[in-house]
Amino acid sequence: MTLTAKGAATRARIVEGAAAEIRERGAADTTLDDVLARTRTSKSQLFHYFPGGREDLLLAVARREADRVLEDQQPMLGELTSWAAWRAWRDALVARYRAQGERCPLTVLVSQLGRSTPGARAVVTELARQWQGEIRAGIAHLQAAGEVDPGLDADREAAAILAGIQGGVVLLMSTGSTAHLEAALDAALDTLRRSTRGLP
Repeated sequence: MTLTAKGAATRARIVEGAAAEIRERGAADTTLDDVLARTRTSKSQLFHYFPGGREDLLLAVARREADRVLEDQQPMLGELTSWAAWRAWRDALVARYRAQGERCPLTVLVSQLGRSTPGARAVVTELARQWQGEIRAGIAHLQAAGEVDPGLDADREAAAILAGIQGGVVLLMSTGSTAHLEAALDAALDTLRRSTRGLP
């Protein structure tokens, strides 16, 4: 669907309103009527932009929440060019998830959509691809600067770091503590730093 500037703004307003509603109520308890009331949108407008109704809207919100995961880490995630920058990113990431707490909107939305559905899987796959790519670029930068072993597989290391983050987030959702997330990040950074002999 090709949208005018006004149409794109209306669609974005609906998505943002739905996202806010879901963050407050949870996906299961958010109805289309809730979204209509919050965004002051007519039912015909909503179905114009989301012909599949609630499922289409939830998928759009899931994409927005996935984008927000990466946006919340910027500019640190895109500037992993020194150990100080990596530490700043680590601290910002922990702070983000500590503030978010036990409820992860993206996880809730993906569960509502069904983890194995093509749309939900595509959202998670694209998020993982972009996130891993940013981390890989940071590792490659340190390798080029001689601060990380150039023989390390940067993509594999980035995948391991991302897996550690996600494991920490899952445990945060179960325990309410960021301890496992912090441990995973600290261990990953320690491993990178120790990959080249003679580093301080």
